[in-house]
Amino acid sequence: MAANHHEHDHHRHDEPESDAAIRVKALESILTSKGLMDTAALDMLVDTYENRVGPRNGARVVARAWVDFAFKKRLLSDATAAVNELGFPPGPEGFNLIVLENTSKVHNLVVCTLCSCYPWSVLGLPPVWYKSPAYRARAVSDPRGVMREFGAEIDDDVEIRVWDSSAEVRYLVLPERPAGSEALSEEELAELVTRDAMIGVAKVNPPQGTAKSRKRRSRVASRV
Repeated sequence: MAANHHEHDHHRHDEPESDAAIRVKALESILTSKGLMDTAALDMLVDTYENRVGPRNGARVVARAWVDFAFKKRLLSDATAAVNELGFPPGPEGFNLIVLENTSKVHNLVVCTLCSCYPWSVLGLPPVWYKSPAYRARAVSDPRGVMREFGAEIDDDVEIRVWDSSAEVRYLVLPERPAGSEALSEEELAELVTRDAMIGVAKVNPPQGTAKSRKRRSRVASRV
C-alpha cells in the first residue's frame, strides 16, 4: 500500500489531449458514422455511472458509517467485506478497498499517480480531472492548493495524507460528518455526501439552514 503524506490542480482546459483520448474520439466518430453507436445513449450511460449509480452507492456507505458505529468499525478494518454487506462488491476488475477516515486532525486525499485506478462500484467512473496529469502531479506536491481550488480550506494544523491508488488497492475517503446533521436520517445524510468528498478534494457541507452553511453561502456570494 503506497501512501504519501505530502501537502492538488484541477484539470486544465488548455492541456493538450493525450494520444489515447484522441484515438478514443476518432474511434467514437467512426462507430457513430457507421451507425454502430448511439452517442446520446453512451452519454447517458456514462452520466449514470459517473454521477448517479456509483457516487450514490458510496454516499450510502458513508451515511451508514455515520449512524452505525459497528458498521463503521467493520468498514475501517475490512472495507471490501463491509461494502459488500450493502451489495457493492468490487466488480470484475477486483481490488482491495481501504476506507480512510477524516478527522479534525487528519484529512485524506486520493490520487492515482500512474493512471486512473478508482473504486467504480462505490464511486462510479473517475472524473476527467482525476485522470489528468495536472491533478496526478499536484495532488502529491500541493494538496492544499488543489483542495483550495475545489473550494475546500484545510487548516494549517490539519495533516493532509495523500494516498496513491493502484490496480490492487483502491481508496474511499470517509468524510467528517458535518455539524447540524444530527437530526437527519440515514437517507438524508446520504444526500449530503458528494463524490468529491469521497475522493478527498472537498468536505461535506452542513445541511442548508444551519448557521455554518449560511455563513459559507454568504462567503461564496461575496466572491461572485
